[in-house]
Amino acid sequence: MHGISPVPREARPFQGQRAGLVTRLVANTVDALSVSVVLLASYAGFNALLFLTSPRNFEFATASRLVSVTTALLALIIYMTAAWSITGRTYGDHVMGLRVVGRRGDRVWPPTALVRAALCVGFPIGLLWCGVSASRRSVQDLVVRTSVIYDWVPRRTKP
Repeated sequence: MHGISPVPREARPFQGQRAGLVTRLVANTVDALSVSVVLLASYAGFNALLFLTSPRNFEFATASRLVSVTTALLALIIYMTAAWSITGRTYGDHVMGLRVVGRRGDRVWPPTALVRAALCVGFPIGLLWCGVSASRRSVQDLVVRTSVIYDWVPRRTKP
C-alpha cells in the first residue's frame, strides 16, 4: 500500500528541478504583498496606540518617503534572510512550492541568505536572468551559489 504524497501527481516530475521565471515572480509578488500588509498593520497599530494615549491631540504619524522606503526594504531583507536561513522558503515560496538551497542542495546559511536577500532587494532585475539562463539561475543565485527549486515536501530533503 502506498502512502499519500504531499506532491501533486502533475508536479512530481518537477520535484527538485530549478524553478522558472514566472513561478519565482509570483512568489516574490506574494512576499512583497505580505510584507506590505505587515507594515501597514504595524502603522495602523502604532497610530491606534498614539490615539489611545492622547485622543485630543491625535494626528497620524508621518515619515519622509526616504524613511518609509528604507523601512520597507529593510523589512523585506530581514524577512527573506530569516525565512531562507530557517526553512529555506518564504511564504511566497511556500505558496508556489519553491525552496532556496545552497550549492549542494542543503539549507542556506544566514550570511549567505543575508547577501542573497540584499541582492534581491537592491537589484531585483537580476531575477530576469533566470528566464534566459539555461540553468534557470538568477544573477543573485550565481553570485551566492544558490538555486531555487520546486519542493513541495514540508521537511527539507536533498533532491
